[in-house]
Amino acid sequence: MPETNRKYLLAKRPDGKPDRDTFELVEEDVPEPGPGEVLVRTLYLSVDPYMRGRMDAGESYADPWEVGDPLRAGVVGEVVESNGTNFEEGDVVTGNLQWADYATARGSDLQSVNPDLGPISTALGVLGMPGRTAYFGTREVARPKAGDTFVVTGAAGAVGSVAGQIAKLSGARVVGFAGSDEKVAFLEDELGFDAGINYEETDDYRAALDEAAPDGVDSYFDNVGGPITDAVFSKLNVDARVAICGQISLYNAEEMPTGPRKLGKLIETRARVEGFLVGDFAPRFEQATRQLGEWVAEDEIRYRETVTEGLENAPDAFLGLFEGENIGKQLVQVGEREA
Repeated sequence: MPETNRKYLLAKRPDGKPDRDTFELVEEDVPEPGPGEVLVRTLYLSVDPYMRGRMDAGESYADPWEVGDPLRAGVVGEVVESNGTNFEEGDVVTGNLQWADYATARGSDLQSVNPDLGPISTALGVLGMPGRTAYFGTREVARPKAGDTFVVTGAAGAVGSVAGQIAKLSGARVVGFAGSDEKVAFLEDELGFDAGINYEETDDYRAALDEAAPDGVDSYFDNVGGPITDAVFSKLNVDARVAICGQISLYNAEEMPTGPRKLGKLIETRARVEGFLVGDFAPRFEQATRQLGEWVAEDEIRYRETVTEGLENAPDAFLGLFEGENIGKQLVQVGEREA
């Protein structure tokens, strides 16, 4: 085991879009686990859009990082040393750990990863937080049913791609917004979406929806916000359900734009708009993971991962989320499994 450990700190609060100067890579001694703790060697590190909010000082649904704090993320890792826990050397675990080669954690804060369910990286994607977000946001909030038209933004991402497929399993017509022709082809040809819209090549989102969703929108899963959501609101049907999962188009805004005011449409349609956090469904995580695992095993849900190699490149992987560089789940591979 190396004597030094690399980890990332929040170097400064970004003004608008973060850049490489937002991150500071430091080296220190490999930590030792205290009583009830384990030492984990990072194999895969997740980067997610919600982390942008934790870089600001203002209030958000996730507590902000302080300048100088270690950055944290979902990690899949291998237990190197256990100090009074139920884990053993070589076990594969997942938890919210530091952006680092090695990190300690309380055994109670970690969950076992079963490699028999699929590649261990899926514990950060389709069988992890993004998959569960899609599962509960679609089935419990957006609630598409047979014959509905379901629209999802960020459709080629880790959450949106799964949400659209779950809606398809419900019998809905599924329309996805994505940022390139390659991503649209992924949605239509590989995932079975009924229509994809390349928002980068579309000047009139309402006209695009008129073609892709001629009967209006019954169910909307929003990961993006902004002008696309304004357009979708104009197409909502009576009793439509809207699940607000993310607003990535606004995360780097230095001043929050007003945009068109669409709440009047909710009176006309009696639509329901609901924001949600996947953590609200924590008591049912096992249920979601089990069902997602069955769908993946039966090839009813497909997934893709974009993997960046090396901890030193984790900031680039994170920044790429805001440029639409990933298809499916964006991961950073930090190490190889040894056991």
